[in-house]
Amino acid sequence: MTDRTERAVPEGSHGRDGEGREGMPVRPSMTDRTERVEPRGGHGRDGEGREGMPVRPSMTDRTDRTGRTDQPLRVLVVDDQQLVREGLTALLELTDGVVVVGAAGDGRQALDLVADRKPDVVLMDLRMPVLDGIAATAEVRDRFPEVAVVVLTTYADDESIAGALAAGARGYLTKDAGRAEIGMALRAAVAGHSMFDPVISARLAAALTRSAPPPARDRLPDGLTQREAEVLGLIAQGRTNAEIAVALFVAETTVKTHTNNAFAKIGARNRTEAAGYAIRHRLG
Repeated sequence: MTDRTERAVPEGSHGRDGEGREGMPVRPSMTDRTERVEPRGGHGRDGEGREGMPVRPSMTDRTDRTGRTDQPLRVLVVDDQQLVREGLTALLELTDGVVVVGAAGDGRQALDLVADRKPDVVLMDLRMPVLDGIAATAEVRDRFPEVAVVVLTTYADDESIAGALAAGARGYLTKDAGRAEIGMALRAAVAGHSMFDPVISARLAAALTRSAPPPARDRLPDGLTQREAEVLGLIAQGRTNAEIAVALFVAETTVKTHTNNAFAKIGARNRTEAAGYAIRHRLG
């Protein structure tokens, strides 16, 4: 018994090679367990949060390309048929990022609501009592130039299309359009772009390729050059500057120069007005 001796290990200390009593691994105490703690709300490596998980941005971090916080698209619905108004309102309220701020039954009511509700875009019917859609569109664009107009109608004849575009509409859809297509057209209009459904695009293309020859260079309206007339014709087809550059075999910066010069000569404020001008004057 006197020969049996045991090596005592001080309590809480380690033996050989990190082992505890009788060679058993020693479990670190709570005071030894350290953890890397990220600041609350902070990011870890390369924009990651705790344990490498991506951090979801807060609402205050979500901004659009202009630097403004995302806001829902404010839409005013205008149609003389109550059933259609209510249906469109219900449809748009199912669309993410869209809020319907009002509905009007004619162009005059629409103007009053634009002044009162301040929408971003108006979804406009054409054939209405009191004040039709073309006249209402022209007044909206004149009195409230920051408000875009998209036409939604059953009519796809040349006169209606040309009249709406000349009045300043930035989009033209028929009532066969679905919710997604309407939503895209509304957003495009607010961004300053034009969008037409396939039926309208085909009508525009046909109008520009009819048998009547284009005006001779010395008879082009408003002092336009031949190249400026070509650019306006392609704008009326809904082409972007990049697409026009490819079609004319020139640089995109050259297209922008021709576009700016043409807009100044014809008094167009945007591509929709330029398209209407091109259709009226058969440029192409």
